[in-house]
Amino acid sequence: MKPMRVGLLGIGTVGGGTYAVLKRNADEIARRAGRPIEITVVADKNLELARRVTGGACRLTDDAFAVVADPEVDIIIELIGGYGVARELVLKAIEHGKHVVTANKALLAKYGNEIFAAAREKDVIVAFEAAVAGGIPIIKALREGLTANRIEWIAGIINGTTNFILTEMREKGLPFAEVLKEAQRLGYAEADPTFDVEGIDAGHKISLMSAIAFGNNVNFDKAYIEGISKLEAVDIKYAEQLGYRIKLLGITKRMPEGVELRVHPTLVPAKRLIANVEGAMNAVLVKGDAVGATLYYGKGAGAEPTASAVIADLVDVTRMHATESEHRVPYLAFQPDAVIDLPILPQADIITSYYLRLRVADQPGVLADITRILADQEISIDAMFQREPDEGEDQADIIMLTHETREKNVDAAIARIGTLPTVLGEIIRLRLESLM
Repeated sequence: MKPMRVGLLGIGTVGGGTYAVLKRNADEIARRAGRPIEITVVADKNLELARRVTGGACRLTDDAFAVVADPEVDIIIELIGGYGVARELVLKAIEHGKHVVTANKALLAKYGNEIFAAAREKDVIVAFEAAVAGGIPIIKALREGLTANRIEWIAGIINGTTNFILTEMREKGLPFAEVLKEAQRLGYAEADPTFDVEGIDAGHKISLMSAIAFGNNVNFDKAYIEGISKLEAVDIKYAEQLGYRIKLLGITKRMPEGVELRVHPTLVPAKRLIANVEGAMNAVLVKGDAVGATLYYGKGAGAEPTASAVIADLVDVTRMHATESEHRVPYLAFQPDAVIDLPILPQADIITSYYLRLRVADQPGVLADITRILADQEISIDAMFQREPDEGEDQADIIMLTHETREKNVDAAIARIGTLPTVLGEIIRLRLESLM
């Protein structure tokens, strides 16, 4: 049978991995897809790199726009990344009737609604398993495997760089800045790590998963995002003493009044499986009403793990490309006319538990003043301990865990507590999720 002809845009780490795995496992992949899948043309500005990776076994060009317009190409793999040129190329490919496979979570988080609408108009497939959690097939699980369920919530460790940093901070007691330098030296973090450590990358990914889980539009611009750059090693230590681990989680929940969509450092009970995901690994926990909690674990990045997801999409496109659109799995799991615009709740309205650390003067009445303010805001304390001051010190740390409450109540309490003359310095607030 005639092969599916693929144009690959970008042959960097993931592109090179995709080319290598597709070539190495060509027979196995063809048996699954029903016909051969061949990369016939590669576009990259670095033609020398492209020649080295492919061994000259396919056509090479530095003009990606020529590839998306090429009538001899059936599927485009977009691995360029970013928002600008990638968006133009994907929309041009769709305009020319090409199916698209992409690993570009940033592009889909920002322009996904536009891209999916254009693809529906042209009756082509846009597949993006590799955009979330690398080699973990979480998109397929949400769109197909859990289709009988009403998804209640998702919580994911979906950025390997930050998980590596948090693991090192916990195990070695080192500050963030020192561990970040080590992560950069080892290649886990980019020279500019902003997208990772400030939670933006995780925000892109949880926005896509939220849309698929709840049949919503993609709402990255409404997500609450907080990274780990201000996290202190002392809070990781105190969390551990209380029986918790701190993870950067992407969280989305279906609530009666709308959808929670947030990324932030989170205390998770140490006995939960997801709390024990260490190093650069990823894990996604999904709660469905029928199946309960399910956990998906694996490598979230890297050449061949991500290539695995790219090629899985190629196989799906090859199987379905001639199928009428109404018989295909919808881009966002729900039929296009059933996708709705659920409101994204402001962060002030989310309900969760909290970790509070206060530096206070070591004198009578301090704790009574603090608990009175918390009670006024209808915040109840679940656990508390006070670190005794070192000899000669007149200050102490008080650490509290609250029961569930609205964030705006905690904001109001922190503002009032901060005015007490016995409270010294910044009040540290982290969120806590039981994930049950």
